Amino acid sequence: MSETDCLFCKIIAGEVPSQRVDEDERTVSFMDINPWTRGHALVVPRAHSKDLREIDPEDLMAVVLAAQRLARRAVDRFDAAGVNLLNSCGAAAWQTVFHFHVHVIPRYADDPLRLPASPKRGDPDEIAAAAGLLR
Repeated sequence: MSETDCLFCKIIAGEVPSQRVDEDERTVSFMDINPWTRGHALVVPRAHSKDLREIDPEDLMAVVLAAQRLARRAVDRFDAAGVNLLNSCGAAAWQTVFHFHVHVIPRYADDPLRLPASPKRGDPDEIAAAAGLLR
């Protein structure tokens, strides 16, 4: 897949709509449209890299710091009991979009999420409301 075909590159460029919740010079964070829990967001580097094996170390550091910012917000603003950070590297590891990304998944004492999970399409209004809380 080329960068011009990459969904996340298109989101970064503003060619595909998203619910952005954070960005800086190296990263963009936006809501996952198939959330595992309320507030599930993705952090991606602006520069395309296929996966963990290819990402520039400075971009990786920036993504981790952005994920930490979102994790703190999730605990503060959603009253989450915890947070999972998840990166899938390769199709066998559940990677479906081949642009490096980290999932920031708020966890709640009573949430039903158990891995492996089978996410399903979320309610767009709820995703937008959750995005508002993370901004």
